[in-house]
Amino acid sequence: MLGSVSLSIFLDGWANDTTERDLFTRRLYTVGDDVLVNKTVVVDPSGNGNFTTINDALNAAPNNTNGIYGYYLIHVVAGVYEEYVNVIKSKKYVMMVGDGINQTIITGNRSVADGWTTFNTGTFIVVGQGFVGVDMTIRNTAGAVKHQAVALRNNADLSTFYKCSFEGYQDTLYPHSLRQFYRECDIYGTIDFIFGNAAVVLQNCNIYPRLPMQGQFNAITAQGRTDINQNTGTSVQNCTILPAEDLGLTKTYLGRPWKLYSRVVYMESYMDSLIEPAGWSIWSGDFALNTSYYAEYANIGPGSDTANRVTWDGFHVINATDAVNFDVSNFLAGEYWLPATGVPYSIGLM
Repeated sequence: MLGSVSLSIFLDGWANDTTERDLFTRRLYTVGDDVLVNKTVVVDPSGNGNFTTINDALNAAPNNTNGIYGYYLIHVVAGVYEEYVNVIKSKKYVMMVGDGINQTIITGNRSVADGWTTFNTGTFIVVGQGFVGVDMTIRNTAGAVKHQAVALRNNADLSTFYKCSFEGYQDTLYPHSLRQFYRECDIYGTIDFIFGNAAVVLQNCNIYPRLPMQGQFNAITAQGRTDINQNTGTSVQNCTILPAEDLGLTKTYLGRPWKLYSRVVYMESYMDSLIEPAGWSIWSGDFALNTSYYAEYANIGPGSDTANRVTWDGFHVINATDAVNFDVSNFLAGEYWLPATGVPYSIGLM
């Protein structure tokens, strides 16, 4: 960072109304008042901003910046945006700030059942390095009946989402690859609804399993590590797992092994009684039960009791020495890149 910069300098060009400008400044301060911003644009479908669509604002972003001079900041005002957003590889260090969960809503309905590959079903796709998303709902409304239907696919290194909601059914959140951090986000889904092969930490998030199709069960995670030497995995720290309103009596598990060396750690999180006593489910027969790495540390709540957990070689109840390997510092080297985002984070164990 080049130091603290007054954000009002960058806001003067787009809002003549002082109240509107002050409101956005306060909203941005929820991210951090030391965030360095190079340019700010506003997306407003009513025509009162710089652009009427999110993708038009993204197309105008500079290419292949290194972030030294700050973020290209897109303020997406409250509203429902029926568009498929793609932050392509060349659009680096973009920060997108909405007006809050259920206020700024980006929605689509692509699904495997309608002929898309899972990889391309995402309502919101991020590839550009250093992306930061704040105060938005990203939704895929295809429904359980349409099978795989991604809300967010994220392939972006050093990417962060803060106070966002990801809503779908099967395969809602797809942290595909590289280093990612999610803080105070809500995640709704059914089967394998947090899946992929990124090195990802979910911190202080709310996880809501919801009702799948009849006869199905829920698995929260399906992590995709294919080689034991990959430094990837899903770390769930200080999160809360509660049933969505429609869950009913659906059997719900912490995860299942999508790939041979699947790796997931839950630590210091609250698990409500919806979690099955066994904790973890098979993928197919005995596939990956002994080569995966599933661990739990210091979780609380009625679903956290490990006394009746699976007895696979791949399951572990770990101590603090092992758990700290999956914190923001050791797993993501987050202290080197998260400060510039302005997003709060915790190092170490809680």
